Amino acid sequence: MKISLDSDVCIGAGQCALTAPDVFTQDDDGFGAVLPGREDGGGSPLVREAARACPVRAVTLTEP
Repeated sequence: MKISLDSDVCIGAGQCALTAPDVFTQDDDGFGAVLPGREDGGGSPLVREAARACPVRAVTLTEP
């Protein structure tokens, strides 16, 4: 799986980082970001839930 986060859409709600902190973080401005090296989800079972939790659907999951 490939994870992408659209920074133009993100409003900084932080639901991704709260739900899957081993994959997502928030930058210095409070916007979501995928942790370096975790673009594949790192095997986290919470990635799909984090994508669903985003109120503006800024998180996209793509299956190879």
